[in-house]
Amino acid sequence: MKGRVIKSTGSWYVVQTEDGIKNARLRGKFKQEDLKLTNPIAVGDQVLLENEGDHESTVIADILPRENYIIRKSTRKAHHSHIIASNIDQAFLIVTLRSPRTSLGFIDRFLVSTESFRIPASIIVNKMDLEYKEKDLDFLQDIHDIYETLGYPVFEISALEDNSFEYELSDLLQGKTTLLSGHSGVGKSTLLNKLIPSARQTTKEISKFSSKGVHTTTFAEMFELENGGYLIDTPGIKEFGILDIDDYELSHYFVEMRKYLGQCKYNNCKHLNEPGCVILDKLEEGYIHPYRYESYVNILHEEDDHR
Repeated sequence: MKGRVIKSTGSWYVVQTEDGIKNARLRGKFKQEDLKLTNPIAVGDQVLLENEGDHESTVIADILPRENYIIRKSTRKAHHSHIIASNIDQAFLIVTLRSPRTSLGFIDRFLVSTESFRIPASIIVNKMDLEYKEKDLDFLQDIHDIYETLGYPVFEISALEDNSFEYELSDLLQGKTTLLSGHSGVGKSTLLNKLIPSARQTTKEISKFSSKGVHTTTFAEMFELENGGYLIDTPGIKEFGILDIDDYELSHYFVEMRKYLGQCKYNNCKHLNEPGCVILDKLEEGYIHPYRYESYVNILHEEDDHR
């Protein structure tokens, strides 16, 4: 029997099949593409189920090949990775200007991950009902100027107070599997509850002591939209450590650099300080935003530090 994993609790999996919802456990261990994973099965996976023994026990016998996945470094086990979700059509990164503030570096790391599988991504700026200082609004303008220019749509919403965004996003969501990601406390669960009231995801206040989000979603879970499609709610991410990427491959995942690749003087150019580097020329000419280039260099050095 074929099914799709809609919830993972670490040891048991909730699987949607043609015959309804099944609770299943994993049979044995799966080796996947030589990846060291903390979670061998992720929400969104297509799996094959079998009845075992008395036919009342259901096991996952195999995982079908994934079309794509969003993956990050594990925060718990060194040199291991964690698949956030698989077989998704698009990703929504929920960000906030304050309480908590989402850094541009975090956004760029997430977008490198989506670009590596050509997964379309949008940026949702939540909590627009708060009162902001001028520096916050300047940061918001930076987000628009940088990412909309690169082809990443930016939406401003207030999941807590406003309902109009539901109509704005509904066409984008219909018939697609959409991943919701972001820091703890940015309002992913509040947004999900507005879009799918039956989800009833737990929400909590931001910690006044640390101004950081309180972890409310423990496991990734997929919810069906009324008009077709799915939303995947994920646990809040403090840091988005990307997987080992070859130094010469990283620039392929920065869309503004992609068009200039292969034009540098040297084939093995890292775009740092090499003579005849077209990327550095375009940075100087203003075709590449300095914040984005800074993220590129930081990721490059971060990967070098882990080798």
